[in-house]
Amino acid sequence: MKAYLLSAGYGTRLRPITDTTPKCLVPIRSQPLLYWWFGLLKRHGVSEVLVNTHYLAEKVREYLCFYNSLGTGLTAVEFYEPVLLGSGGTVRAARDFTGKDDAFLICYADNLTNMNLSAMQKYHRKNGGILTMALFRTDKPKQCGIAALGPDGRITEFEEKPACPKSNLANAGVYVAGREIYDLFPKADFIDFGKDMLPALLGRMYGWETEDYLMDIGTQDHYKRAEREWNDDYNQDTAKN
Repeated sequence: MKAYLLSAGYGTRLRPITDTTPKCLVPIRSQPLLYWWFGLLKRHGVSEVLVNTHYLAEKVREYLCFYNSLGTGLTAVEFYEPVLLGSGGTVRAARDFTGKDDAFLICYADNLTNMNLSAMQKYHRKNGGILTMALFRTDKPKQCGIAALGPDGRITEFEEKPACPKSNLANAGVYVAGREIYDLFPKADFIDFGKDMLPALLGRMYGWETEDYLMDIGTQDHYKRAEREWNDDYNQDTAKN
């Protein structure tokens, strides 16, 4: 299994921390956010991860070189973007990364999570959709991308920050995708996954609900909360579940 880890954002809401540190390297319990992502991906069968870079790319590059020197069994590959391509644009531009693999992960590195990716992959294989979206229950649906599910788990509606939410099932920013998805990307310089791809996949993608730890560290409040909450209990091997 391979994974795209989308990490190139500016992290403007985390300033002044991100004035000198890219968001994907902000420390959580004295380790960069990427460290926790790499550990999670490795535990759930990922052998190679593509990390896109743009803002403060040289610092991310330095960390990837350091990580690869450790010989953990997970290889991190940089995909530098002189101009940001968008969450969907990165996947489209780097499609050769996954080769002939039938399925792969797409993850937003803004989040800190211990999600059971093995269970999610199993669910994806069982249903056979083009995409499986990880979902979580939110008490602020107007601030999230919200999905509505049919009785078979198929996503029938999806809307970013809806004025009248149809559910409280929010996009967790983790997907398992089949290679068929590459044929569905629009021909554009900038592609946003949530706005440009997900609406086109309605009826052909499934939702997988998680109750695992998930925190978007994109704001100062969430970052401080993650620092307080994250501990060794969240860093356990759940691959067998």
